[in-house]
Amino acid sequence: MESRRSITRCLRSVASACFALAIVLPMWPRSSLATPREAVATNDFLNSIGVVTTFPNRGQPLAKTIEMIRYCGFRWVRAGIEGLSDKGPTTMQTNLDLSREAGVRLSWGLVSGGTDVKKLVDTGKVLAEAGALLAFEGNNEPDNWGVTYQGENGGGREPSWMAVAKLQRDLYQAVKSDPVLAKYPVWSISEPGAQRDNVGLQFLTIPPGAQTLMPDGTKYADYANVHNYIYHPHSPYPADNKAWDAADPTAASKVDGLFGNFGVTWGKRFRGYTQEQLNTLPRVTTETGTNIEGPVTEEIQGLNLINLYLAQFKRGYVHTSVYLLRDRTDEDGNQSFGFYKADYSPRKAAIYLHNLTTILADKGALAKPDQLEFTIVEQPKTVHELLLQRSDGTFQLIVWDERLSGQDRVTVDLGVPQASVRIYDPTIGVEPVRTPANVSSLELALSDHPIVIAISPNRQ
Repeated sequence: MESRRSITRCLRSVASACFALAIVLPMWPRSSLATPREAVATNDFLNSIGVVTTFPNRGQPLAKTIEMIRYCGFRWVRAGIEGLSDKGPTTMQTNLDLSREAGVRLSWGLVSGGTDVKKLVDTGKVLAEAGALLAFEGNNEPDNWGVTYQGENGGGREPSWMAVAKLQRDLYQAVKSDPVLAKYPVWSISEPGAQRDNVGLQFLTIPPGAQTLMPDGTKYADYANVHNYIYHPHSPYPADNKAWDAADPTAASKVDGLFGNFGVTWGKRFRGYTQEQLNTLPRVTTETGTNIEGPVTEEIQGLNLINLYLAQFKRGYVHTSVYLLRDRTDEDGNQSFGFYKADYSPRKAAIYLHNLTTILADKGALAKPDQLEFTIVEQPKTVHELLLQRSDGTFQLIVWDERLSGQDRVTVDLGVPQASVRIYDPTIGVEPVRTPANVSSLELALSDHPIVIAISPNRQ
């Protein structure tokens, strides 16, 4: 598999003159199949792109961290009070410097086993005043890291999760009762699907008649939070639609996703939201990704991760954080989850993401997205699309395929002739690979990654 993909990459780099990913079709009179689609602000998608990283207390210098984050174009970082101290090496100033220098906001959490709500709120105010705060997050995977809260043990190997539930309830109340912090969202704990007793953590707010151990109306969070890693014991190997399926909000997903944590819990089968409710449930992912191991090569990891950000956003995840920025050096073994190797050299995942965020780059506000007419004719199940619009009015139609091997040839019907079109391939670079003009349709040969079709709006 690796040799085949290596040959493919070599062919891609020969020249855009032999470009086979996008061929402009000749125009002839015909009935258009294109239908109006409303775009999403490019900035909203870029703001969804986050990462988990280590900090100076775990041996990763701040300057290097800033450099890696800026290169990839991450807009937010998962962080919290674990490892934080007044003396350092990781301090509040570390986090403020990271936010300012890298241009990111921080999700601020109790992290693994943390219970100090007052410290979380007090330090969260510091971030908020600096414009560095994104959201608050509950405990990280209480099934793996239990808590002791107000003298009560919960999660981990304990028979009850009541302590976890009370802690999350109190976190929510503390944030929402503070006039400075009330506007910031609270994200749920991760892995509520592991509850051993039905304390209701599969709900953001426990609804009437839920028959949970905590009372109806208990408020835990504003957003559901999952760790839907794309490789899972039920889905252990590379396959078609790998990232798309991991973002699936239904029971069809084979990974640790939304349904198994907030629909019917995977541990004890406690009932939560209906499928209809899950489809629109506010949600984020604070950990996902893949390491390089076995059949997952560096190339496959890179393709998986750029497809992942797109699939997550398209399927309703407002924010997605991938584990990990750089391979861990403070734990046994080289885990190889990183966008970067332990020596700070970028993997293909970092290069591909850098190219994608550079191509899309936008920080301006878009008052109201416009519509663009287009249709992907006879769209295959592995082909997906996301229509974005920059603040300058440029549409950016991202079309990507998640085929493990082979190609899908598709036609994108644009309805009316478009005067200016630029086509980019983030696995090749940041410059257009083709610039057709006055075309009303494009034929694409897609395989395992996105292309970006930039369309300048036709002026009357």
